[in-house]
Amino acid sequence: MKLQIISAEKIEFEGEVVSATFPGVLGSFQVLTGHAAMVAGLTAGTMSYVLENEETQSRDIAGGVVDVKNNVVKVCLY
Repeated sequence: MKLQIISAEKIEFEGEVVSATFPGVLGSFQVLTGHAAMVAGLTAGTMSYVLENEETQSRDIAGGVVDVKNNVVKVCLY
């Protein structure tokens, strides 16, 4: 699936991933290929994603919104 991480200044990341895990307002959740469409608020915490080569990357975030639809995950960070 495709992951796009966008901040007010720039596109922080854009690429293919196997999974992504987020600090949701109602608790942590993971998105995998074929996930149902959804929009969720993010809170301060650590988000992580696994690249196709199985390398895991993570970053601390202050919050934001994630939109999942048709195997495209768009993250807008505060």
